[in-house]
Amino acid sequence: MQDSLYWADQAAQRIIREKGDKKSYTVAAGITPSGTVHIGNFREIITVDIVARALRSLGKKVRFLYSWDDYDVLRKVPVNLPKQEVLQKHLRMPISQIPDVFGCHTSYAEHHEKMLEESLPPVGISPEFISQTRRYRACAYAEGMRTALEETPAIMQILNKYRKEPLAEHWLPVSLYCERCGKDTVTITYPGSYTLSYTCTCGHHDAFDFRKKGIAKLKWRVDWPMRWEYEKVDFEPGGKDHSAYGGSRMTGEEIVQQVYRFSPPTYQLYEFIGIKGGEQFSSSAGVATTLQEVLGVYEPAVVRFLFAGSRPNTEFAISFDADVLKIYEDFDKCERIYYGKERLANKKEEEQNKRIYEMSVVEKPASSLPFQPGFRHLTTVLQAYQNDWKQVLAFYNLKKKGDIERLQARAACAWNWLQKYAPEEFRFTVQERADGSGISEKQRRALHQIAKLLATGITEERLYASFYEISKALGIQPQELFVAGYRVLLGKDRGPKLAPFILVVGRERVGRMFEKI
Repeated sequence: MQDSLYWADQAAQRIIREKGDKKSYTVAAGITPSGTVHIGNFREIITVDIVARALRSLGKKVRFLYSWDDYDVLRKVPVNLPKQEVLQKHLRMPISQIPDVFGCHTSYAEHHEKMLEESLPPVGISPEFISQTRRYRACAYAEGMRTALEETPAIMQILNKYRKEPLAEHWLPVSLYCERCGKDTVTITYPGSYTLSYTCTCGHHDAFDFRKKGIAKLKWRVDWPMRWEYEKVDFEPGGKDHSAYGGSRMTGEEIVQQVYRFSPPTYQLYEFIGIKGGEQFSSSAGVATTLQEVLGVYEPAVVRFLFAGSRPNTEFAISFDADVLKIYEDFDKCERIYYGKERLANKKEEEQNKRIYEMSVVEKPASSLPFQPGFRHLTTVLQAYQNDWKQVLAFYNLKKKGDIERLQARAACAWNWLQKYAPEEFRFTVQERADGSGISEKQRRALHQIAKLLATGITEERLYASFYEISKALGIQPQELFVAGYRVLLGKDRGPKLAPFILVVGRERVGRMFEKI
């Protein structure tokens, strides 16, 4: 992959150049689970996963860390969550100490964490999860905290370079949670060594050794670079909010070098993504489409394809409308290119497609081209048989277990799309009884002729041609014939392509309906 133009291969080569040619590398990602972890947050996770794959393809071992910053404070209650009054009472407390308002996990943080953790294996991602609550409570970062406290003047100087208003004179790089009320509403002083003193607005005050009592934590702009050094992170991307001039990535690089004497991780900026026609994602505002919801419409490999096929620094929107059909077509084309069943004139583009496919599949690519049930056609078959799996399977007449599993997975996505998101024009129900109301005599005669042809076992191509021949012979426009067919079969003026649709519904069934008009 030395000369690869694929973005993740280039990132892997950059990591090796910047960090040295090592046997093993540490890559990292993380988030504060202060609300629903949405598909926008997933971009960071899959960016790291794809880069990790690129490193492994170069023969490197990779440790993939995912940090739950669940010792962060709850500052705002997301509007999409139940029991708002309960959450309001717990503002300014660490999110890992807040009860789960859904009543199914031990804490508010764990609820959101498990929602994501359980959705990652289907897309082939299995990082090492780290709870920052556990780390801080175990006093794991005591040395890093002391370093930051001793170097407070240097940290303030770095941060103040990018601030309109300088930090307060007695600012410290730590926050802590009062042992009486559990909130961070405290005033902190640092006498020196491993001691912190605090006074809380609830009236409680204390002094403690932070090597023995894990109630303090570093503030974000210091916490992030401290953990780079602690975990020896080689690569970690960041969103464009962190990547702005004077943002946490820029100050983090300076802090980790000047305070912790460690080279910052190789970086990759990633752009935000959205939902087509929707608002920008915001966990706190309750605008949060999850990975689970996206997997309801897109197969795991197609979800990966959406991200693998886009450079991280480019924006895109995930679609739930008719674009879903095109995305599946694009994925299937990419798959055919990988297996040499479709060629591109541009060889570099062909190699790019092959690499994208390798990064899209959940595990390793199969030895041969998998069965490809066209998504658009599948929506027609599913509706024609009212999602009866036995009839759908009989229509495709598959024998291989892998082909059946592929069909079943895609059928589940297609049916879910039809039920929840598909535009009305893609939805239909085959009529139980033939209804000829609103159909002219010539249209009726045309349908009768088609019924006779269907009894002969006519092919799809010949059936399609006969529509035009019959229309011409009867002196009507082909569109009039199509409308008549759709009205009888669907009770609508439009529908799927008529010739293949008739064969899906069944020659005998359609023939009987047309004969009765």
